[in-house]
Amino acid sequence: MHQVLYDSRGGNTKKVADAIAGELGVTAVDVKAASLGPGDGVLFLGSGCYGGKPGEAMVKFIEANDLRGRRVALFGTSGGGAGNEVKGMEAAVKGKGAEVIGRYFCKGQMALFFSRGHPNPADIDAARTFAREMAGLESVTVV
Repeated sequence: MHQVLYDSRGGNTKKVADAIAGELGVTAVDVKAASLGPGDGVLFLGSGCYGGKPGEAMVKFIEANDLRGRRVALFGTSGGGAGNEVKGMEAAVKGKGAEVIGRYFCKGQMALFFSRGHPNPADIDAARTFAREMAGLESVTVV
């Protein structure tokens, strides 16, 4: 079964996580309350970008779990939409033995004005497409 875990302070990454989870017929879970399920599905991990890195709770989750042999799809949101949070998660999960099969990132509203309106409907549609592609195990990057 697929799992969708996220770390979101402002709600942007949660919106993307909910879209991915909805597409897969599962529930997105805040990583602070998550446990690692069976390894037969894709593990979707998502985080906002905080100081150019993934959130602390996501980093702690990755460090605390054995990801050997896991297929992982990464997603993130940031004010600039550069994907640094995804790059940080990728290095961390690869270091724990996971196979990264895809990545998705988009802008997320920061403060009141920076990247206002993101993630927008097009971002959410792209996240749903990403979920379908990852569930089919096609290796792609959607930006």
